Amino acid sequence: MNLITLDFETFYDKDFSLSKLTTEEYIRDDRFEVIGIGLKVNAEPTVWFTGAMDEIKDWLSQFDWDNSFVLAHNMMFDGAILAWRFGIHPFILLDTLCMARAVDGVEVGNSLAKLAERYSLGKKGTEVVLAMGKRRLDFSREQLAQYGEYCKNDVAITYDLFNILNLHFKKSELRLIDLTLRMFTKPTMVLDLPLLEQHLIQVVEKKESLIAKASTNREELLSNPKFAEVLKGLGVEPPMKYSPTTGKLTLALAKNDDGFKALAEHPDERVQALVAARLGTKSTLEETRTQRFIDIAKRGKLPVPLRYYAAHTGRWGGDDRLNLQNLPRKSLLKSAITAPKGYTLIDADSSQIEARVLAWLAGQNDLVQAFEKGEDVYKIMASKIYGKKVWEIDDSERFVGKTTILGAGYGMGAVKFQLQLRSFGVSIGDLFCQQILNTYRREYAKIPALWEQGHQCLLALSDPKLKTTQFGYQDQAVYVLPGVGFDLPSGLPLKYMNLRQGHADTHGRPQYMYDTRRGVVKIYGGKVVENICQALARCAIGEQMLRISKRYQVVLTVHDAVACIARDEEAEEAAAYVQECMRWRPKWAETLPLNCEVKYGKSYGTTKKFVG
Repeated sequence: MNLITLDFETFYDKDFSLSKLTTEEYIRDDRFEVIGIGLKVNAEPTVWFTGAMDEIKDWLSQFDWDNSFVLAHNMMFDGAILAWRFGIHPFILLDTLCMARAVDGVEVGNSLAKLAERYSLGKKGTEVVLAMGKRRLDFSREQLAQYGEYCKNDVAITYDLFNILNLHFKKSELRLIDLTLRMFTKPTMVLDLPLLEQHLIQVVEKKESLIAKASTNREELLSNPKFAEVLKGLGVEPPMKYSPTTGKLTLALAKNDDGFKALAEHPDERVQALVAARLGTKSTLEETRTQRFIDIAKRGKLPVPLRYYAAHTGRWGGDDRLNLQNLPRKSLLKSAITAPKGYTLIDADSSQIEARVLAWLAGQNDLVQAFEKGEDVYKIMASKIYGKKVWEIDDSERFVGKTTILGAGYGMGAVKFQLQLRSFGVSIGDLFCQQILNTYRREYAKIPALWEQGHQCLLALSDPKLKTTQFGYQDQAVYVLPGVGFDLPSGLPLKYMNLRQGHADTHGRPQYMYDTRRGVVKIYGGKVVENICQALARCAIGEQMLRISKRYQVVLTVHDAVACIARDEEAEEAAAYVQECMRWRPKWAETLPLNCEVKYGKSYGTTKKFVG
């Protein structure tokens, strides 16, 4: 297998660039033009080629793409050009941008210029700035040659960077990078344009009606207490935050509050419209998303832009201004995402994976066994809360048990737990909320013990002189690397940038903090446990996704779910195979009771449950 490292230089101007357009829009646009390409085969000298698009295509045809690993920095861009403009789909796609996020962390700059400086690989040039507004024929021969040297230097840096970062990578993670990139560069899912256009009409009409109605009382929109009452009237609990001045809970309704921003993505379009009216904006998120889907549908199939290692814990995230990770569960947009003709879309969602990982990692064997046996752990929890027999628990009580199992595992306090219940329309008093949490911590005492272990690990992480220690009660799962982070089964560390001790809390215990792009963040034992459980869940799902991809094309992953396509005549067989894969346990977690729910159908939103 050859390693081909490449970099495309393309036309851009002040109105036509990646700062104005998405990658998908830019590459599919009629204005798109390749100025030239820098290409390096293995360790051979880098070459620069420039010419018309058909000439570049002919020149590229000399390389054995079917038997080559192809590398770039931001392969989502270069790989899409290869695929969409030249019809080339290499054997494996590699990306130093993806790799750098995993190795160096998502909190640091991972541009090629910053990475070159960080690893002492030379200096990235600035000639691209001078190329703005120039078509290929606008360059003189000397200018093209100079631009070529700039491009060749980028290729050389990328190649050297890969050889450094690759030392940290298992083959399985490189395969996950390839799989992620192909969701974008080799799109298969089709958007239902008529359905989207009809949906947009309905969304606009509803929005205009709602905004007009909301705008009749501007006082309600601008007054925090009155706006909160309007939200409650729609069955939505207003978001809260702790005031930095008073330290008390207050409404989080400022435009930059995370809770308020989350309302803009609320599944209820009435809530979206109220937020739009309060901000004085003209469109809701559902409207802009629908319009974007329509625009993509007119250009072709739906490329799925996912960012490998987007989160601190290694999870995937949305990219290219199209976040398919947070489509509302009942959004009609999901129904507009359809399998290609002759194919069925299969969607498998891992069941309660974080709660299962938590119980397993903590050695809370009674809860692990309940998951293993398929018992209703929500009813079991509710029976402990309400002092009833399991079979006596009603639906509302089970819901409280469910919220407890899924929400109380990381040290949540009573106030936050109460707010979480309220957001689902369940109102419980302060004292009872604390009693519920006390019951959870008493019945599953090994989980709070794991929080304490997490706190002790922060001391080890901040002191490189301490020895490497294991975290949790499962061999091969997680190890503490003093001064570095937590070593995960993926082979990639979970890091806390510039972890340090702060002032002691009111009990005299040291508090810890670390740096993120959003500023300084406090970290504590329960949060460490949450991070690790999410990271382990991601490791498991990554391995399961690779197993699925051996037989079926994976087209999407959303949080703890994986979607693939199979021929219609294989739908039942494929669903059974996917279910088997999502129940499969990695070698490092052979006693972890994994389960899933599998649905399948012609669209992402209209699927029927598979029972196997």
